[in-house]
Amino acid sequence: MEALPARARVYVVCVTLTALVCLVPPPGLLSSSPATGVPWWPVVPLAALYAGCERLARSRPVATPHPGGASYPVLLAGAFLLPPSGAALVALAGALPLPVDQRPYLVRRLWRTGRLVLAVWAASRVHLAVGGREAVADCDVPGALGTAGAAVLVFCLVLTLLDGGILALTAGVLPRGGRTSATAAWWQLFLRSLVPLTVHGLAGLMMALLWRSPYGPVAALLVLLPMGVSWWAFAQYHRERAAHQATIRALVQAVDIKDGYTRGHSERVGQASMMIARELGLDDDRVEVLRFAGILHDVGKLGVPTRLLTKNGPLTPEERRVIELHPEYGHEMVRGISFLGEARAAVLHHHERLDGSGYPYGLAGSQIPESARVVAVADAFDAMTSTRSYSRARPVPVALEELRRCAGAHFDPRMVAALVRAIGRSGWRPAVTADDVRPDADGHRPPAAVTEPAGPVTDRPGARR
Repeated sequence: MEALPARARVYVVCVTLTALVCLVPPPGLLSSSPATGVPWWPVVPLAALYAGCERLARSRPVATPHPGGASYPVLLAGAFLLPPSGAALVALAGALPLPVDQRPYLVRRLWRTGRLVLAVWAASRVHLAVGGREAVADCDVPGALGTAGAAVLVFCLVLTLLDGGILALTAGVLPRGGRTSATAAWWQLFLRSLVPLTVHGLAGLMMALLWRSPYGPVAALLVLLPMGVSWWAFAQYHRERAAHQATIRALVQAVDIKDGYTRGHSERVGQASMMIARELGLDDDRVEVLRFAGILHDVGKLGVPTRLLTKNGPLTPEERRVIELHPEYGHEMVRGISFLGEARAAVLHHHERLDGSGYPYGLAGSQIPESARVVAVADAFDAMTSTRSYSRARPVPVALEELRRCAGAHFDPRMVAALVRAIGRSGWRPAVTADDVRPDADGHRPPAAVTEPAGPVTDRPGARR
């Protein structure tokens, strides 16, 4: 949001003004008394509790890369206990004072507060309309579950629509692909948010039921204890994941620095590997592991002498044998990183061929791990479609046709077919991995005919990739 387009700023202003309208209670509620059954006094403690929990979630011992939403149970409890304007006031009083870390500060503060006010107001409105207030007051658990579910669904829907709007306006009028792609992106955002918000809704309902029970508000606070423990565990997971990402970034940067000819290659192979994995219908965890495998497949180049990676002329047989050791070097480097899982096998075997003519062990057919067969196809495809200092990129259709030609001998036909389908649906953007031709010590630049061998599209020793 730092360079927020004007249309997005207008959108934030409209959301803020609408949120202010939601704060105004209907005239009949302004003069309500305890006899009317509309409790207004929980607004202050709930707002203070929400703000305190959010500050704790952002504190050093607990902080995560995505702290927002840690205290949604408090907001939803307000939606179940208060009239819509009162629930919206809890969100306003709790969210507005929270610090903002990035520019533009005012716009970010208004956006964060406005979206929560609208979502909580809508959830409370639906909860009231379907009879949820009476179910909570009577401690009717089955009835309260149904009405709370409707409120949580609306809460999630409003947040998704608002977030999708700001993302579309920030990145462009509509994501690439038009209205259909935008709708699909918003639907995915909704599905990702629904499960955690459902858990928050159950915790908020427990708070509301205990609040209205004979045990009172103090008992309601006990619900936050297990939520706090789960949030702390969630924070540790995100910290560990951030450490994993930092480890991978450091390794990839080291490879890019050592062999500038292939800068960006690792990330694109990771992207192509992920596309293949998704097309194969693998679960999300394996998709992520295969992305890591693609990113780290060439990490063993750190063990290869730089003079061989940057040599201008053809390699000698001895030099080829040295370069053929890079998968084993890479495997040794990542063997102790437990979270990589089967990605380690892909690092070791991504130069094996289905006909057994690859290296380092000459495995054939099903002896080659599935992860390595995925990365081999992604690796060859990016090598052909990337413009480098010694060769021009081949058009994507030509590269895919070459993969089909070599399928069955060099590549797994199933992986090739998966990549073809994925690219046919999503497209592919080739990238330049080396903008400049680096001269040797005498100032000469390598000719393309020397560094780009003819023949199949495998990563043969001697070909700079």
